[in-house]
Amino acid sequence: MGDVLAGIHATWEFDTDSVLIRFERGIRTPKLFQSLRERRIPHAALSSVTLTPGKRGTVVLHAVPRPGADPLLEAAAGQLKDGSDPYRLVLPAERETLAEYYADELRALLGPDAAEPAERFLVAAPEAPMHFKAYDGRASFDGDRISFRWFWTGASTAKWKAGDQTFPVSELSGVEWRSPEAFDGYLRLVPRGARSTDAGAGTGLSPVTGNGAAVLRTDTAPAGPRPSAPRPTQADQDPAAVIFGLGYGPVHESLPFAAAVLESVRTKQSTPAAVPTSAVRRDPADIAERIRHLGELHQAGLVTDDEFSAKKAQLLSEL
Repeated sequence: MGDVLAGIHATWEFDTDSVLIRFERGIRTPKLFQSLRERRIPHAALSSVTLTPGKRGTVVLHAVPRPGADPLLEAAAGQLKDGSDPYRLVLPAERETLAEYYADELRALLGPDAAEPAERFLVAAPEAPMHFKAYDGRASFDGDRISFRWFWTGASTAKWKAGDQTFPVSELSGVEWRSPEAFDGYLRLVPRGARSTDAGAGTGLSPVTGNGAAVLRTDTAPAGPRPSAPRPTQADQDPAAVIFGLGYGPVHESLPFAAAVLESVRTKQSTPAAVPTSAVRRDPADIAERIRHLGELHQAGLVTDDEFSAKKAQLLSEL
């Protein structure tokens, strides 16, 4: 299509295989939209397209994503308000005819499996590094590890005793996010093999809501050793969780954070294990060339004696 449809708070650019959503920046634009900036939505990530009347002389073009296609909505698990839904484009009512045209065009591009849940994430999550300030600590994510650094003014005694926490993504199975707009919002990490604090927690990528919290697991069976003690029921007592509060952990900061962690967890679990170096036989000529180059670095003083000996032994072991 290659056309552009400008609405309130966002502009949709229609490409041959996707829709590029660019969010406006302004005081009236939802902060989540400003945080996301733009998102590319492949047609394969959509399940349906609707056009409905909106409020105060507007219409709403809604591209409904397939379950499991977008880590942001998987993390949100139905807790986003309509005004913060990035898949809704609000337009003046006088543009209804044009909006209907684009809705029909999008519907014609939906695949045969549009009604089925997606087997993997098709929309990219916000990129790390990311961080936000919770009520009881600061949460940081660098793409590989999540860190919680406690505030002495907010953290519980249990968290202070446990100390600051760091969680490798490879050791996690999911994430729980309860909106800060609820009474007791939090972000909680689920270690591999740990039972969710929600009795209704499921497996796979289907969100299960319990007391309003999104419970997301990306493993189909527990992996690794089980913890020796059950996890605390209350998030303020769990060192694997940070809690929100008035002005702490807002949606536009904590939800993209949760989505980025969720996508990284899923990616780590789906990446094939690397073949050990010792199991791969290298070309002897290549090994000889690398040892020769290593010797030149050694003679030039760029490699120490110990480093030269260790690296040479490693290269010879690959023969």
